[in-house]
Amino acid sequence: MNRKTEKQLQPYFTPLGTWAFSIGTSIGWGSFVVTCNAYLAKAGVLGTALGLILGMLVILVVTHNLIYMIQQSQDAGGIYTFSKKICGNDHGFLTAWFLLLTYLAVLWANITSLPLFARYFLGDIFHFGFHYHIFGYEVWFGEALLSITAIILITLLCSRSRKTTQKIEIISALAFVIGFTVFAITALIRHKGSSFSFEPFYLPDSPAFGQIIHIAAISPWAFIGFENITHFSGEFAFPVKKTRSILVTSVVITTLLYIFVTLLSVSAYPPEYNSWLEYLQDMGNLQGIKGVPAFYAAYHYWGNTGVAVLLVALFGVILTSLIGNTTALSRLLFAMGRDGDIMPNFANLNSNHIPANAVFAIGAISILIPFLGRTAIGWIVDVTTLGSTIIYGFASYTVYQAARERGDNREIITGIAGAVLMTIFAALLLIPSLITANAMASESYILFTLWAVLGLIYFRSMVLKDRDQRYGQSIIVWVILLLLVLFASMMWVSRATQRTTDAAMTEIHKYYQENIKDGKIPEDDMEFLNMQSTRIDRQNAMYTIASFVIFIVSTTIMLTNYNLMNKREKEHQEKLRAAESKAATDPLTGIKNRLAYEHYERNLNEQIRTDHNINFAIAIADVNDLKSVNDNIGHSAGDECIRNACKRICQTFKHSPVFRIGGDEFAVLLQGADYEDREHLLSEIRENPTPEVPGSSLAVGMAEFIPGKDESVLAVFTHADRLMYQQKSKMKQEIGDRSQ
Repeated sequence: MNRKTEKQLQPYFTPLGTWAFSIGTSIGWGSFVVTCNAYLAKAGVLGTALGLILGMLVILVVTHNLIYMIQQSQDAGGIYTFSKKICGNDHGFLTAWFLLLTYLAVLWANITSLPLFARYFLGDIFHFGFHYHIFGYEVWFGEALLSITAIILITLLCSRSRKTTQKIEIISALAFVIGFTVFAITALIRHKGSSFSFEPFYLPDSPAFGQIIHIAAISPWAFIGFENITHFSGEFAFPVKKTRSILVTSVVITTLLYIFVTLLSVSAYPPEYNSWLEYLQDMGNLQGIKGVPAFYAAYHYWGNTGVAVLLVALFGVILTSLIGNTTALSRLLFAMGRDGDIMPNFANLNSNHIPANAVFAIGAISILIPFLGRTAIGWIVDVTTLGSTIIYGFASYTVYQAARERGDNREIITGIAGAVLMTIFAALLLIPSLITANAMASESYILFTLWAVLGLIYFRSMVLKDRDQRYGQSIIVWVILLLLVLFASMMWVSRATQRTTDAAMTEIHKYYQENIKDGKIPEDDMEFLNMQSTRIDRQNAMYTIASFVIFIVSTTIMLTNYNLMNKREKEHQEKLRAAESKAATDPLTGIKNRLAYEHYERNLNEQIRTDHNINFAIAIADVNDLKSVNDNIGHSAGDECIRNACKRICQTFKHSPVFRIGGDEFAVLLQGADYEDREHLLSEIRENPTPEVPGSSLAVGMAEFIPGKDESVLAVFTHADRLMYQQKSKMKQEIGDRSQ
């Protein structure tokens, strides 16, 4: 077989390499930035640490489910393949759709972090070529070129060598694990020499419990990627039982590293600030190493040497994330191409047993991303928190279904627990201020809405091309995606309206501060207030209309999909009925065959068991002298005899189903008018043959169903068959007597 089209991946991952991919993908550039602006700034030091630990415990439940999944299905595609195998193609599509969103977003977030990396530590060295502003972020061609160069290098590396990427992943992962640990220990030991304090342990403006829950709720973002090894589990070159220690160790160390970065970030701050919180709140206005608290702390303790060491660790963080996500995505696309869900070319392997086409596709799509700026990517990364929650929920639910089939009680419990916990986390993320501060920006809601709409459109295209009816067998895709469209768009309208209202309130406050003099309210006060009210109403109307349009479009897609599936189902039923009719029809005579008789027999037996007043009779007819016709004239003449006999039987028993149950044997189930007139009809068919019509001479026996005596149709059939043979013998004897 040509290796370029071979569909079999080859084992090469070592335990250490697998661990490096797991932890390397879960730790990214966000470990430096998000730790400050999403963790510490919303929960304090202790709130962040406890929230991360609580989140770790939840993720360990998911980890157990993932381990079970790998043990049951060690194959490319990971969660997607397992979900498809256990729950069907529709569930598989949903899983793949959110995996693509989440992994691509994390990949792109780390790609666009390179210009930030350069701005903080190299100044404006890459500020050359054309530039423009998009979503409030300045994009330079030089910075975009830096990201594109990284994309090309990672694409070439991941498409050409498996062993080299694994070695780079191991070295880079060890570098940042050791680096973070050393700096955390340094911070704990050396921060005591200053007036520094870890307080506030929690933020003063919200309950401590709510802060802990908030951090726990967004913890799937912190860990997303650790499960990427499931997508290349078929390439493990070690016993699958080792996966448990690899994944558990990865989750625990990831938690510790986030806590280490948290402690490092608050352990030192510039002297012009009164507390670490004041410093973090001003972080967005700072440049250089002051703009990244962890680097400022490294400089505070070790000077330029500390910055250099932490830069190496940061480079390792970004590199492992880029390689890990590209590898996981390529195996996901490989599995989807192999299953025919996307272009089959993605399942082709090169001479190094790598799905290079999938890798190149990832690189080609990613080249456009640097030109969108960092802000838009920040929104997408916000969405990955929800995306990862959905992925882990799907994985847990699938494990529950698999465990229920196998009777594995422990996994039934962990599967339910994982699915329920992820549902709770999703609610905390989607519903603003349910318990904690809002977790998602307004733009994130609309991006998630658009992704769900795209999912509906793409799934429709899959259903249209799916002639084997593999997709659309359940309404799960339509329901979940439509609910997400509805809910996310509602939340977007709510958040956007709130933002407009807050802006109006700010304007009102500013207006009164500037215009109230000597306690007198300006004369144009009401005009200004009406203007602000009109502004809120217009914005609210615009957002509501946009949300309504999105919902109508989504509903239209869903209804057209439903109509399509309805049409497909009707066509399928018609074909099934036609096939059943063909299978139950005798090709020679066009009447029902023995298979159809058995179906009628089963139904009559059921009626006998439930209805003691049922009345029916069975007539068995056999063509006389058919063997003589076949032997002397030929089988064509014999077939004509059978057709003539069939015609005569059907003309006699006009109100009863007639069956050809053997070569020259027919059965009639007499009910209704034929049953009432059975004796007359029996005499007519026995006594009035047409000599010039071959096959009109028939031996017929008939028996009635007697309640209390006959327990089944077979008893009546046997009696009628016996009477038919008695009639046949009598007719032969009469013919013999006449010939004498």
